[in-house]
Amino acid sequence: MLEKKLALHETMEFHEVINFMTTSLLKSKLSQGVVFDDDLRALLDKNVKLSTPALTAMVKLYSKSELEY
Repeated sequence: MLEKKLALHETMEFHEVINFMTTSLLKSKLSQGVVFDDDLRALLDKNVKLSTPALTAMVKLYSKSELEY
């Protein structure tokens, strides 16, 4: 059976998306301790809970890329 790999351009785009999501997740986690509005804090908490498994799945897919240095 053929094993599917990511193409170079897909790998680079995936890398950019993972970096953006990681930065966004970090910002949401850090902001939770500073925010005093309950609605905003709930929204940040929801973002963290939804982004974490999505980011984990993306990193798993990203590991299928084969870059040669």
